Amino acid sequence: MQTHLLEIAGAEPKAEDGSPLDALIEFYQAFNAGDLHGLEAVWLGGEAPSMDNPIGGIRRGWGEIAEGYSKLFNGPANLHVTFHDFTSQGGNDWHLFVGRERGSCVTAAERLEIAFRTTRWFVRQDNGWRQLHHHGSVEDPDMLRDYQRLIFGR
Repeated sequence: MQTHLLEIAGAEPKAEDGSPLDALIEFYQAFNAGDLHGLEAVWLGGEAPSMDNPIGGIRRGWGEIAEGYSKLFNGPANLHVTFHDFTSQGGNDWHLFVGRERGSCVTAAERLEIAFRTTRWFVRQDNGWRQLHHHGSVEDPDMLRDYQRLIFGR
């Protein structure tokens, strides 16, 4: 396995060393597959985790986060994103990935190229790395408007 990946879509080979990078790869593998159980295995359980992005809004606790993913995965659009242009830093019990996502949002009638700024914060718990927080934002207001229209069907 490479020690520094340039992008992550979830299909990259993992080091299988229990690293935060393996957890990040598992996140993208589950997200791009629309696998809610896979995401649950990567996110911290309970009320501690949080998420803030233009589609899901602010969500606190795994229950609210799971509800948002479920709506997204069962909605009219299929998503696929790749994490790239990122930095990675951490300590013994925390790890932060800050970068960008690019990808596509596809419905039966339309395809939209999407781009986000993304932060994913992982903590070590239960002998593994679990995502504690995600923040996503958009630089292009027109892309955001079109993305929300495709996701929400408006």
